[in-house]
This record gives sequence, C-alpha cells and structure tokens, in this order.
Amino acid sequence: MEEVIVKDADLRKAADEGMDAFLKVFIDGIYAAVGGELTAEAMAELNSDQVTLLAYSILHEEVMDGGFVQLIHNGYGGFIFLNPFAKALKLWGMRNLSKMIYEAHTLYNKYHQEIEKDCSDSEFMELFERFAEFDDMDDQFVENEEEYTAQVACYVDEHIDRFAKIEK
Repeated sequence: MEEVIVKDADLRKAADEGMDAFLKVFIDGIYAAVGGELTAEAMAELNSDQVTLLAYSILHEEVMDGGFVQLIHNGYGGFIFLNPFAKALKLWGMRNLSKMIYEAHTLYNKYHQEIEKDCSDSEFMELFERFAEFDDMDDQFVENEEEYTAQVACYVDEHIDRFAKIEK
C-alpha cells in the first residue's frame, strides 16, 4: 500500500477555504502517492476509501462539466459503474447518490458502447440529445452537488486516517 501524506498546514488552510479545498488536499495527496495517474496498478496500492474518494472526484468533475454522457464518453464509465463505487457510497451513508449511480448504471449498460465511440465534436454534442435519459440524473446531481460534497467531506474528516497520514 502506498502511504499518502498530507501536510497539516495545507489541511488547515484548506479547511478554512471550504469543503472543496479540504477534499482537494486529500485528492492531490492520493494522486501524488501513486505517481499522478489512476491506473489499475495505482488502484491496487490504495485502500477502498481512497479509491472511492478519487471516483467521487472524477464523477463530480465530469458530471458538473457535461453530465453522465460526458463521463461515459471520456472513458470513466467502467471505473464508476463496474466497480463497487455505489456500494461504497451507501456504506458512507450517501444513499441518495448511491441510488442515482445504480440507476445510471442501468443506462450505462444499455448505451455505453455507443457513447464511448470516437466521434467529432458535433457528433459528441448530438449524444446529449440521443441519450436524454441521463438528463434527470444530471440535473439531480447538479442540484444536490453541495450536499453530496459536504457528505464526502464529512466522511473524510471523520475517517482521516483512512485517507492519509497527516505530517507537521
């Protein structure tokens, strides 16, 4: 297992800046510990909570930017839907988001091959119209993003030792 180390001063500063900055300290620390890239080898060096935090970070970034269609098109569908991410969220007490991931998983299974195909920018934009079934989930995520992120930050704060070693 890779040891993830974050500096106490960075953590204190980030905590003052808000939950996004607080989580970013851990996310950056995890990426730094595995060489900056999330590969299968890197995932094997992390614990399940660290992997779940990275999965939430990817989900958050992709869905806030372009929804579940973008997440799947950019190649993250397998990471989110074919790993026990939804189950981990449920264990973290995030039942609503877990349920949404399970629902999106059903659509992922149905459409991922079409969405993952290489395409032009205009063809990519057409994917949003063709796969409008994701729209309600996109909207639900955006509407509840602050609550979800707060729940993740609270979980991390209550279980810091599962995410990193804090150094002075």
